[in-house]
Amino acid sequence: MKNNYNLRSIAAQAIGQVLDQGQSLSTILPSLQKNISDKDRALLQELCFGALRVLPQLEWCIQQLMAKPMVGKQRTLHYLLMVGMYQLLYTRIPAHAALAETVNGAVALKRPQLKGLINGVLRQFQRQQDQLLQRAANNDSRYLHPSWLLKRIQQAYPEQWEHIVEANNQKPPMWLRVNRLHHTRDEYLKLMEQAGIAAAPHAEYRDALRLLSPCTVNELPGFAEGWVTVQDASAQGCVDLLDPQDGEQILDLCAAPGGKTTHILEAAPKAHVMAVDIDEQRLSRVNENLQRLRFSAEVKQGDGRTPQQWCGDKQFDRILLDAPCSATGVIRRHPDIKWLRRDRDIAELASLQAEIMDAIWPHLKPGGVMVYATCSILPQENNEQVLAFLQRHADAQRVETGKQHQPGRQNLPHPEDGDGFFYAKLIKL
Repeated sequence: MKNNYNLRSIAAQAIGQVLDQGQSLSTILPSLQKNISDKDRALLQELCFGALRVLPQLEWCIQQLMAKPMVGKQRTLHYLLMVGMYQLLYTRIPAHAALAETVNGAVALKRPQLKGLINGVLRQFQRQQDQLLQRAANNDSRYLHPSWLLKRIQQAYPEQWEHIVEANNQKPPMWLRVNRLHHTRDEYLKLMEQAGIAAAPHAEYRDALRLLSPCTVNELPGFAEGWVTVQDASAQGCVDLLDPQDGEQILDLCAAPGGKTTHILEAAPKAHVMAVDIDEQRLSRVNENLQRLRFSAEVKQGDGRTPQQWCGDKQFDRILLDAPCSATGVIRRHPDIKWLRRDRDIAELASLQAEIMDAIWPHLKPGGVMVYATCSILPQENNEQVLAFLQRHADAQRVETGKQHQPGRQNLPHPEDGDGFFYAKLIKL
């Protein structure tokens, strides 16, 4: 493929789509990556994710260096400056190459007359970099979070908030889930050692391994054969808690992209699993995951608030509800979440979660188990949500999985552990 594109201008446009149009990087990047070379795909991802991870720092530096912000049609050039600064600060790209490519980005964005401006600001940044960073370290931009979210984290975790924020700002560890139908975790660990890949087992989740340094999936022994799946450790905890059994009718609700669906089938290959999600496009990922691991499940498009439409009066032995949420526990994997979410979203999401829980509960058999899970760290979506549900449903009983005075278990993001995740296990009386 001939390299006739400017990667920095593509990154600037992608960042603009996130910040100005509210689109997520996971939606934007796949189509952009189709048109660029293999080696540039990873760099595009690094530039976009990286710039959004440290956005307040880059914004603050630009404010110090420019008399007035670039607005309107020139806004993409503002994002191009961010991409340039990010490279100078956080990548090993030689400074001269980073500058030249970023300045050429102005031409690719059909603003050749602004090449001089981009060059001037970036060179000034190079000269003043140390002083600027020192000053930035003494204002709120150093937390790299929007103020509303920082406030919520501080209120919920007065003693741990700094650790949470720090973990959110780091690159995420790469976790694997070993398919127990092929190998035990220890057996697979030996295969990894033979392949020269260093990994460590999770202390609690039985299938989870953390790579000491990330690699591509093609390097993993037996990836194509379904021996292993890339999945965060905390996400794996859902299925350990659900404890699916062969022969049972199990519902995985809000199932896309299918990591938990396939984990259920690894744990109970003879279970009858229905995987449901509202997003038809994302359901194709569920089918891809099932195919790679050679499993079959009943995959349906449907709204969790209206289960009669997709399962009639059917009842299930177990239900895993990985509810739509703020995703504040997975910010390190998806730094654009910080800029896509708004404070008002939390109440709206909590209301949607309650609606889905109430709608699906009648479809759980008496004696059945429901695991409610979110990748959020906010109490409104988690323990407060479950407490309110227990008050509304006299036939629901919680199974202790965390502190006695709180329903459920809250994992917080940690550099050497899983993402922020909440689970609560409920039994129907």
